[in-house]
Amino acid sequence: MTEKRTVEIFSAGCAICRETVSLVESMACESCAVNVLDIQDRGVAERARQLGIRSVPAVVIDGKLADCCAGRGPDAATLRAAGLGEKL
Repeated sequence: MTEKRTVEIFSAGCAICRETVSLVESMACESCAVNVLDIQDRGVAERARQLGIRSVPAVVIDGKLADCCAGRGPDAATLRAAGLGEKL
């Protein structure tokens, strides 16, 4: 049996997520096992939290969140700095 690289795409099924799925699938080789995971599934969402996923689409390769997908997502300090919660 040949070893495979595990590629997981965490997706909400939106157009942007579908673009990412297409990109990853077009780049994958015969050594890549690509799995698309629905973030709306409770178990998938919990795994995403454990991996540090804060927004989708996100790609995990061999159990590690790809650098391009890390550190994204809303955070309170950035939103406040942009004016959220302040009167005009």
